[in-house]
Amino acid sequence: MNDQIRWLAMQQLLDSALPIGGFSHSFGLETMVQDGRMNNSSQLYAYASAMLLQSWASSDAMVIKAVYRDAPQADWERLWSIERLVHLQRVASETRSGVEKMGRRLLQLASAIHPQLDWYPLTEAMRAGKCFASHPLSHGYACWLLGISEERAIQGYFYTCIVTCVNSALRLMSMGQTEGQSLIARLTLLTAEALKVSGELEPEQAYSNMPMAELAMMRHERLYSRLFMS
Repeated sequence: MNDQIRWLAMQQLLDSALPIGGFSHSFGLETMVQDGRMNNSSQLYAYASAMLLQSWASSDAMVIKAVYRDAPQADWERLWSIERLVHLQRVASETRSGVEKMGRRLLQLASAIHPQLDWYPLTEAMRAGKCFASHPLSHGYACWLLGISEERAIQGYFYTCIVTCVNSALRLMSMGQTEGQSLIARLTLLTAEALKVSGELEPEQAYSNMPMAELAMMRHERLYSRLFMS
């Protein structure tokens, strides 16, 4: 692939219409809306920007960094250990399950779309139970195989998380499509700062600092009524 085709291939993986199941998961946002903690776009911006800078950048992005560090050396055990470190920091079982489902669906789709690429190390490790094939791992591995730069791969993951969050809010809150798209544009500007956060960490230093969000994720399974799986 030349650079232009690689870039377009990445856009396909980032498309919100890609059927990996992101529309089924709010990752605790539904709990916050029902609790009355999330009522407008200003509150949603505060929540999403905190998740971007204190969870997605410092936790999930570390898995993508590990892909670009360890996959070229075929140091698979080291890579799987980083994914395990990050994934088991997710306190809520629904969230762990959701991130796994999205990642495995992405892996299935990407390998079907690009069968000429070598997906075997990841697919075999998933079948053998050596890795979870979680969303950040499958995303990072796909971008690495496509020849996308590490920086673009991480920013692309941030964008996917932002869009998934805002699209969930559109179904939970009184917010129009234009307001939602404006919010995505404002949050996208923060990905440069988030990239700086992830750049200052080694994969082994992965952490998340969103306790209220984690509590909302855990409480989701006990809501009286639910629109989302998580």
